[in-house]
Amino acid sequence: MSKEDLKAKAAAFPDAPGVYLMKDARGVVIYVGKAKSLRARVSAYFHDRPGDTRPKIPFLLAQVNDVECLEADSEVDALLMEARLIKDIQPRYNSDLRDSKLFPYIEITRAEDFPRVRVTRRRDHPRSKYYGPFTDVTGLRQAIYLLQRVFRFRTCALELNAADLRRRFNRPCLLYSIRRCTAPCADRVSPEDYRRQIELLQRFLDGKRRRVLVHLAGDMARHARALNFEQAALLRDQIRALESLAKRGQTDFFPEAVAPPVIEPSAGLEELRLLFDLPAPPRAIEGVDVSHLGGENAVASLVTFLDGKPLKAGYRRFRIRAVAGIDDFAMIAEVVGRRFRRLAEEEPPLPDILLIDGGKGQLRAALEQLRAQGIKAPCVVALAKREELLYTGEPPREIRLRRASPALRLLQYVRDEAHRFAVHYHHLLRGRKLRAEI
Repeated sequence: MSKEDLKAKAAAFPDAPGVYLMKDARGVVIYVGKAKSLRARVSAYFHDRPGDTRPKIPFLLAQVNDVECLEADSEVDALLMEARLIKDIQPRYNSDLRDSKLFPYIEITRAEDFPRVRVTRRRDHPRSKYYGPFTDVTGLRQAIYLLQRVFRFRTCALELNAADLRRRFNRPCLLYSIRRCTAPCADRVSPEDYRRQIELLQRFLDGKRRRVLVHLAGDMARHARALNFEQAALLRDQIRALESLAKRGQTDFFPEAVAPPVIEPSAGLEELRLLFDLPAPPRAIEGVDVSHLGGENAVASLVTFLDGKPLKAGYRRFRIRAVAGIDDFAMIAEVVGRRFRRLAEEEPPLPDILLIDGGKGQLRAALEQLRAQGIKAPCVVALAKREELLYTGEPPREIRLRRASPALRLLQYVRDEAHRFAVHYHHLLRGRKLRAEI
C-alpha cells in the first residue's frame, strides 16, 4: 500500500481506544502499539511530519505495507491487549520491549495467603503470576488504580498470615474506607473470598472481561434471591465500576497534580518517622490549605497522600461558611473542625500527619480547634513558605531541615498539591460568579 492508501485507511479507523498492528509486505506484524484514539494515533504516523519522533520510526515506516486495528472497550483494555499481543507475536520493532528488563510488569504474589498486586521490573518469583511487559508505566499505574476500585485487592507490603487471628484487632487503612481494599490486614475478608476476587482479576487481565461480568451478575442475583441485599449491593457496585472502565478509561477525575519533586517516598516517610518520633513510617498524610481573594469566594482544600503518593479519592473541597473577611487562621480552624467532625462520625482511620499550609498562627488555630472538639490530634505540622520552616507542638517549635531532605521535599509536595487544589476551586467559583453577573 502507498503512503496515501495507508493514510486513508487510518482515517477510517474508529475514534476509540485500541491496538494497531503494522505489517510488512509479507503480511508479518512488525510493530504493535496502543492508542487512546486509533484514528488520531495511526494517522499521525503517515503525515509529512509524524507525531512520533523516536529515531526508529522512519526505519519502521519504510517497511510498513499495511496496518490493522483492534478496538478495545477502554484504555485499560488497550494497555493489556498490547502487552498480550507483543508477548505472543514478538514483533521485530518491539524487540527492545521483549528483551529489556527495564519495562514494568504486573505481579500477583500468589504464594501469599492474601496475594498482593504490584508493579515490578523483575520476574524472579516462581509462584507469582506476571502480566506484561508494558510500554507505558504511567498508564499501567492508572490501570491498577482503576482496577483496584473494582477488585479491591491490596497493594501494601504487609506480611499477612491467614492463621494469625490477631489481625482482627488491627485497624484497616484508608483504602478500606474508600472501598479500594477489603482489608485482609484487619480480618475483614476471608482468605477464600479474597482469593475469589484475585481470580476474577486474573480473568480480567487475561482478556475475559465478559466472563467476569457474567460471573459477578450471577453472584449478585444469587445473593438477592437469598435476601442478602448488602452483599448484592456490593456486587452491583463492582459491576458498575467494571462497566465504567469503558466510559472513563483513565483517572481524569481532578485537574493534573503538580509535578512531584524527585524523591524516594520511602526515604521521606522514614525521615518523618524519626523526625516526629512516630511508631512507624506515616502511611496517610493529609494537607490543608485555604484560598480567597480579599476574603471573597473563600474555599479550602484537603488532599490525601498514601505511602507518599497522591490519593485522588481522598481529596475534598470546602466552601468557607462561618468566616467573614480576611482571617486565614479562622478559615483553617473551620476546615479542620469540619474534617475531624466527619471523621469522628464515620470512624475511618485518622491521618498519621495533618499538614497545614502556613506558620505558627495556622498551627495554633488547627490545634485549638481539635482540642475544643476533644479530638486526640494526629501529628499536626505547619509548613511555612519562603523559608520552608516546619512548626509543630504547643508551644510551636521550629524545625529547619536541609533543602535536600527527603522529608521536607515530601511535605512540600503535599503542601503544593493542597495549594493547587484550593486555588483551582477558588478560580472555579469566581468564574461561576462572573458568568452569573454578565
